[in-house]
Amino acid sequence: MGVDPGLTRCGIALVESGRGRHVTALDVDVVRTPTEMELSARLHAIYTSACHWLDVHQPDVVAIERVFAQQQVSTAMGTAQAGGVIALAAAQRDVPVRFHTPSEVKAAVTGNGRADKAQVTTMVMRILGLQTKPSPADAADALALAICHCWRAPMIERMAQAEALAADQKRKYEASLARARKETKTR
Repeated sequence: MGVDPGLTRCGIALVESGRGRHVTALDVDVVRTPTEMELSARLHAIYTSACHWLDVHQPDVVAIERVFAQQQVSTAMGTAQAGGVIALAAAQRDVPVRFHTPSEVKAAVTGNGRADKAQVTTMVMRILGLQTKPSPADAADALALAICHCWRAPMIERMAQAEALAADQKRKYEASLARARKETKTR
C-alpha cells in the first residue's frame, strides 16, 4: 500500500508485485478533507480511511512518503501528521511501515531523482499499463510510492541482511581479539 500523505489530499494506492518488475494496480483513491475542518477531525478522517483500507485490503507493507522540510512549515507539519496517523493505523494491525523520500520514489519510477510530477505520472501509467492518468496527482504519487517499495524492498532487505552479517562478524572478531589479549596478559 502506497501513501502520499497530506491533510487536504491524501493519496492511497494498492499494488501487487509479481515476478521481476511486474506490478499491477489494484486500487487507488484520494482522501480529501476540507481546510475549514478542525485539524483533529481532518486527521481522524484520514485515520479512519487508512483503517478501512488496511482492514479491507490487508496489505503486506505500507510505504509512506518521508516528509522533508518544505518552504511552508505548516504544510510540512500537516503532511507529517497525516503520515503519522496512517503509520499508527498500520502499526495497530502489525503491518510494517517503510518510508521513502520523494527523490527515491522519483528515481525508482523514472530513473531521475529530480523528475517532475508529469514525468512521474507518465511513468506510473506506463509501468501499470493505465490508459488514463490517475487524478489528482496525489493518486499517481501514491501509486509511485507503492511501485518504488515493490522494486526497492528486495534490495533493502538484502542490504539489511548484509549489514547484520557484517555486524555479527565484527562482534565475533572483536571478541576473539579480546580473548587473545586476555590470554597474552595472563602469560
